[in-house]
Amino acid sequence: MKTAINKSLITLLKVVISFAALYFVFTKIDVSQLISIYKDANHFWVVMAVLSFALSKSIAAFRLNRFFTSIDIHISEIQNLKLYLLGMFYNLFLPGGIGGDGYKIFILNKKFEVRTKNIFWSVLADRMSGVYALFSLSVILLYIIKIEINFNYLSVVWLLIPLGLFFFYFILKKFASFLNKVLIKTTLLSFLVQLMQLVSAYFILKALGVEEFQFRYLFIFLISSIVAMLPISIGGMGLRELTFLYGSQFLFLDEGSSVGISLMFYLITAFVSLTGIYYSIRTERIEI
Repeated sequence: MKTAINKSLITLLKVVISFAALYFVFTKIDVSQLISIYKDANHFWVVMAVLSFALSKSIAAFRLNRFFTSIDIHISEIQNLKLYLLGMFYNLFLPGGIGGDGYKIFILNKKFEVRTKNIFWSVLADRMSGVYALFSLSVILLYIIKIEINFNYLSVVWLLIPLGLFFFYFILKKFASFLNKVLIKTTLLSFLVQLMQLVSAYFILKALGVEEFQFRYLFIFLISSIVAMLPISIGGMGLRELTFLYGSQFLFLDEGSSVGISLMFYLITAFVSLTGIYYSIRTERIEI
């Protein structure tokens, strides 16, 4: 009973944080401008953004299955994709309780004679791989946009890319060495996942008619994707918009367009994640 109450309170807190952050953002921008931006959006580029994001998630599911294979969990790519979509749905629309990652661990532990610890580390390593790719691409874009910072300092930041990979390898070596055999392959897949999401963000820029300072918007997008991973909101809602708001102020970008990009990406995420509801209702369709 106490556990259920705690989970409900955590969920409520996430909802409050998300909507409080959104309310704050909307008090800082011209909402009529945002509505106008959406009314004039190019539908073709919106569709392209949706398709690019969906492709990125398909690649992400394929990457996760590489981790599963390394611990002798063998499921087809189609069934793994279904499980991945169900996890996305749980993470975004059911933020309380077991969550998408927890559900995957539960199902796989029930079906296969594999230690829960090994499944947990596979799922965690999958997330860590994504964060590393996001960070590395952020460093690259930071160099491209050449904001007013000390470039001697930036040269040191470049070193964080190989250091980050070494740190990732060290963590797996210490706690889950059985995953290191797929480290290079999954890391490359992580870069492909994030590049496809960057493409999706670029298509959103095209859809909203944003032609200037595109690399700066994409840099903020990468940073917002890292911030959105913090487990304190509903699928990053509110946190991503806050990041875009303050990032646009720091990089002298249009605040309305920045928030518009962020909200559209969230809506695309929600749209793709909603497909997982089918497997929530028809769980027998995930025949692992």
